[in-house]
Order: sequence, then structure tokens, then C-alpha cells
Amino acid sequence: MTPFDDFPPSKVIGHSLIGGNSGNLVYAYSIYRALMTEGTEIDSTYYRIDYTDREIDKINETYDCFIMPLADGFREGFEEKLKAFTAIIKRLKIPVIVIGVGLRAPFEPDLSKGFSFDGIVKEFMDAVLEKSAAVGVRGQITSDYLSSLGYIEGIHHMVIGCPSMYMFGQDLNIRDTKITKDSFVCINNSTVTPKNVLDFIDRSSKEFSNGYFIPQRTKELKLTYFGIPFSVYQDNLNYPYNINHYLYEQDRVRFFINFKEWRSFLSKADFTFGSRLHGNISSIISGTPSLIIPKDARMREIAEYHNLTKVNYTDIDNDTSIWDLIERADFKLPLKNQKSNFKNYLKFLKINELENIFEDDLNPVNTPFDIKISEVQLQPAVTTYNSCSNDERVMRTNEYIKYSNRVIKRLQYNLNKQKSINSMLRERIEEKNSIIDDRNKVIAEKNKIITDKDKIINLRSVRLIVKARKIAKKLKGGK
Repeated sequence: MTPFDDFPPSKVIGHSLIGGNSGNLVYAYSIYRALMTEGTEIDSTYYRIDYTDREIDKINETYDCFIMPLADGFREGFEEKLKAFTAIIKRLKIPVIVIGVGLRAPFEPDLSKGFSFDGIVKEFMDAVLEKSAAVGVRGQITSDYLSSLGYIEGIHHMVIGCPSMYMFGQDLNIRDTKITKDSFVCINNSTVTPKNVLDFIDRSSKEFSNGYFIPQRTKELKLTYFGIPFSVYQDNLNYPYNINHYLYEQDRVRFFINFKEWRSFLSKADFTFGSRLHGNISSIISGTPSLIIPKDARMREIAEYHNLTKVNYTDIDNDTSIWDLIERADFKLPLKNQKSNFKNYLKFLKINELENIFEDDLNPVNTPFDIKISEVQLQPAVTTYNSCSNDERVMRTNEYIKYSNRVIKRLQYNLNKQKSINSMLRERIEEKNSIIDDRNKVIAEKNKIITDKDKIINLRSVRLIVKARKIAKKLKGGK
């Protein structure tokens, strides 16, 4: 969805408009703002990856370029979508610019072993490089990975970090705040976070009386809005997976379905911490001190490139105290690399001939994007199902029933479609089997004829042999 779309939570859930993770909203917001110069129009594909030839022709005729702000697109489970993107790129005749893509891998990846998706990544890279000058990657680990596949750093790919960090230009402004037990604190977390970090975030959350949990996954939006729990998660994971969790019961959960409201909320906070990449980046670009806990290669490479204030998950144990980390932390560290990183980002945009708002001003304000976004009234933060009035609960429940019915209809449609495909396949198989049976009969008849002929030939051969012996015997006697 675009930064200007004002969709209700039920539609965001039903159509998966945040791509499974609200962090994508931050990414998109940054790209829109950077590229929306005077007179430039930007449209969203809404994650669509199936296009007819006529639609591809229309894209080629209507648009000047196709922008792909990918996250960790080089990963297991994303292969089919990456193949689909590659197929689209090959059919396009306009420039295709990948502004940021990363590798999903363990915290200390062994790139020498390669990955199961290497071939798919190479096809994607080859297709993109036919239509752009270079691919922008999120960090050095991804850059090294592509280099191991034969692509040259600085020519075929460039490390540009996360475009979200350049949302407002060259300068970052991280406020000085005093963090106490009563501070307004934002907490982010992920269900795939290692248990030692889950435990740390859980006990640290209890240190703040005014701490708010900011979930990011679509399934967590369902939990917050509809009250539908995660059936697969258990209490011992120390994660807010149902509305009985104390953070939900105390109405200390907020889910944002647009970055404008998210930024406004974060800008009032004193501190943010957690294991979500864009949960913490969003805080930094909103001016609020942040402490990120990288747990894999994709988070690590961005945290290192942008010099984010961090503590690696391997350094956290049962004795780790959030207060000790706060006391030792330098929350201004991201300012150190910002200008050089931003300069490199502008270089990337330039070599790919992307007009942008930073060409005349490194910290532009009142841009075409800013004007347009200021005129749009967007959805406020989604509050918990627990905190709703009875009327609000009834309304949300009715929306859930409609949502469920749509899901059932979609599943029924897909089931009927699959049944139709299966029926067609069965008919084709039966038809082919019938043809095979007919051919087998013909072959059997021909084999019978051949066998009969072989018998005749063998019989004649025997007769000839007998005749030959008689003749030989007569000749011998005559001699």
C-alpha cells in the first residue's frame, strides 16, 4: 500500500496490504518521499506479481521505470516470488532499479557453502543488470554473497544500507532524553527472536510502567484488532501471543498501519528497544534514542553499516540488565556514518539516473510528498480488542465474520479451481492412457505379426537346412 492509502484494519488484514510486516511501510515511505519530485507520479503494484502480456505492454508504454525496494529477498521461502519478479523484469522494456535487497542468513553465515537459492538469485541479478547500472544492497554481508556468485562490488552492486535511514536527508537528529522507570518507552519484538532475547525483552518491559509494545506482523494485527490469538505459540516463549498477556490486558499495545501515525507516536517517546529492524530504525528517524538487538545476518549488516546503537543477541544472558545497557549506550552513534552513507546512496541514485529530491537540498523540507501527506487523514493506531467499548467489539466482530467469510469463499474458490484442474488433468490422463492402450494394442498386433513371420522364417530356415543337407549328402555320395 502507498503512504497515502487510508484502508481500515480489516482490509489491511484481508488483502495483506503490508506484505506481512508493517516495517515495509517505512521502506515505502522513504522511497516515495525521495523520488516524488515535482511532476513525478508513483503508483504501487500492491505486491502483485501476475501480469498478462497486455498489462506488461501497458506498463512499458505508461511508465518510465520500475522501482523495486526489496527487503531480504534472497532467502528460503521466497524463491517462487523471486522467480516471478525475474519473469516480470525480463518482459519489461523500461529501467528496473532495485533500491535495497538483502540476504537472510544466520548471524555468522558461511558464504563459501552457498545457498539452495543461488541459481535463482543469479537469474534475478542478470535480469536486473540488463536494465539498470547497479543493484543496491543492504549491507556488506549481502555484498560479499553476491561477490561469491561472481558479481563485482562497486560495479554490479553497491552497499547502500537501508533507504529508510535517509528518509529526511543527510542529517539525523536524535534527541537527548532521560530514561527512567516512568519514561514513555516503545518496545518491539519478534516471534523468531532467540529465547535468551525473548526473556530479556520480557523482563525489561516490566521495568517501565509506561512502556508500549509495537507489534509488526499481520497476524499480530489480527490479534490486536480481532482478538484472535496465535495458536502455535506457548506461554513459555515470553511473547505477547494472545489478549490475556499483561501488555494487552493493560492496553499497552499499539499497531500502526501507516508510517505517518507511527512516526508521530515514536517522536514523543523517550526510548525504544527490541529485536525489530524497522521498529528501531523508525525510532531513530523520528528522533528517539534506540537500542537494537541484531539476531541474524540481515539485521547485523544494517546495524553495522549504519553504526546503530546495539547489543548482539549472543551477548545477552539471564543477568543482562536493560539499565546497564542504557547506562553504557551511546545513542548518537548512528550520526557517525550518516553523511558518508547518504553520499553513497545519492551516488547510487545518480548512476541509475533516478531523479530525486536531494539533488538541490540535502535536507529538503516541504517536498511534494510532504505537502500531499499533510493533506491526507490516515488511520490512527489500532488499539487492543481488550480496551474496546462493547459497540466497538461488536463492530470488529462483525468485520471478522465478513473477513472469515471472504477467506472461506477464497478457499472454496481455490478448492473448486483445484478440483477443476484435477478433473481436467484426470481427463487428459485418461485420454492419454486410452491413446497408450490403443498404441499398445497396435504394437501387440504388430508384435504378433512379427512373431508369426518369425515362425514362418524359422520354418523355412529349417526346411532349407534339411534340403541343404540332402543335397550335400547326394553330392558326397556321387563324389
